[in-house]
Amino acid sequence: MWLGWERFGQPAACHPGPRSGTWGTETVGIREGKVKVIVSLENLRAEININPPNIASALRVHTNDDRESVSINVVGSVRTIRRQKQRAFLEIGDGSTVHSLQAVLDPDQAQGYEANKYPIQKKFQTPEYLRTIPHLRLRLPLQALLTRMRSESDFLLAQFFRDQGFLRLQPPIITSSDCEGAGEVFSVGSRAPHPTRRAASESGQETLEGLFFRKPKYLTVSSQLHLEAYMHEHSKVWTFSPTFRAEKSDTPRHVSEFWMLEAEMRTQSLEAIMNLVEDMIKSLVQGFGKSTFMEELVAAKRIWEQGATRELTDGCEALSSRWKGLQKGSWPRITYTAAMRMLQDSVSSGKSDFVHEPDTHTGLQLEHEKYIAAHVGLGQPVFVTDYPKAVKPFYMLPSATDGSDDDLGPKTAACFDLLLPEVCEVVGGSLREHRLLQLEASMPKRDTGLYSESAIQCRETKADVPTTTAAGAGNLDWYMDLRRFGSVPHGGFGLGFDRLLCYLVGMRSIKDVVPWPRYHGRCDC
Repeated sequence: MWLGWERFGQPAACHPGPRSGTWGTETVGIREGKVKVIVSLENLRAEININPPNIASALRVHTNDDRESVSINVVGSVRTIRRQKQRAFLEIGDGSTVHSLQAVLDPDQAQGYEANKYPIQKKFQTPEYLRTIPHLRLRLPLQALLTRMRSESDFLLAQFFRDQGFLRLQPPIITSSDCEGAGEVFSVGSRAPHPTRRAASESGQETLEGLFFRKPKYLTVSSQLHLEAYMHEHSKVWTFSPTFRAEKSDTPRHVSEFWMLEAEMRTQSLEAIMNLVEDMIKSLVQGFGKSTFMEELVAAKRIWEQGATRELTDGCEALSSRWKGLQKGSWPRITYTAAMRMLQDSVSSGKSDFVHEPDTHTGLQLEHEKYIAAHVGLGQPVFVTDYPKAVKPFYMLPSATDGSDDDLGPKTAACFDLLLPEVCEVVGGSLREHRLLQLEASMPKRDTGLYSESAIQCRETKADVPTTTAAGAGNLDWYMDLRRFGSVPHGGFGLGFDRLLCYLVGMRSIKDVVPWPRYHGRCDC
């Protein structure tokens, strides 16, 4: 392979240079300017189908004695520079691969490239430090790879759902409801001057008239409720969009802004929803397997320095086992009751010593989910079904709807969580309560602020709830209309995409997978 280099339109002499496989924190950008690398490859066996060609396509070309030499122009950025007395070596990257090309120059041609002031130096950088400069962290080869994996995921998932007959939608980001009912929402407002707001501020009392939308509104925590509105007409719908949670949890599994894949469909079967989730993730991993993603993930000698587990530096075996675990056989399924009994038996037999005592009424803690994933899944994901209704949102359908339960009503919900090894909960889904009276009975209380005062009064007096209007609608009155004016059995799920990607690439923290991590106390750029 022969490499030439053009600077400001002036080509340098060509010198032989090897391909470079070095990357990681040592292969950061040196300057913002672009350079053009001219690659002369002798005896090409295959044409490059990308126009203009990139470094990844150039490195895939093989030689054949029957072909003549050609020149390929690729445009990239200088990642590193190394100077010697007789030669200077520039490492060129363009984001298309973690590998790079090496330009060999005379020392005087490399003048003007200095790295002393660049925030990411050729030394170990902690993940915590890199999170403070996300706009520059994106130039690291690992982050560039994650960006390409996100792009490919979008394509593969869209292709999967299209083949399944689903319609992709764009639900709103600003909403009037807290889907999960947990109250961990970001309120939406405006800094624009408003006479009523100014007067309210001076008096120390905020009024509804002072709000931009006249009523409290929030950044969405889930698109589920709006997808249900679409579902009644289109039967199968899905979306892939950002969601927001005002959680102050400072853990490797939580951020305040992340991407959720959500789907709703007409069905009476929880099994059908779980099968869809399983097929979707398997399809995504199979698509990844046809690319060079795994080879690139394990190619770096210091991948763990950017947040991945140290074990992955031993080779592709650890990462490959994760991907194979997602694709082999049918994923095991266990009820919440059976899982809780297994946890309690483990404690009573002395096999486990949990910080939080397993208790049916308090739900599964992270340590419990890890135990279930390890001992039930054995390297595979695990579906845990039929959680107590008390620990799940109001909109979930009871597990039994035929009156077979006791007088106190069904105790469990027709729902599931999908647990992955190490990462734990990645998907949550359920059948939705499609009956008006039963949904009304399970609605949040008055103090949640999610139901209109007029509707609450009607419930308390057993009067008919009036048809909603744009001016007088409560935060969830519109959701009740979806049942009031006809509904069908249906269900759906939500996938935390960033957690799934975190597991697939072997990263320790979701903050190192999300390109622009926002979490409590931090929102850079």
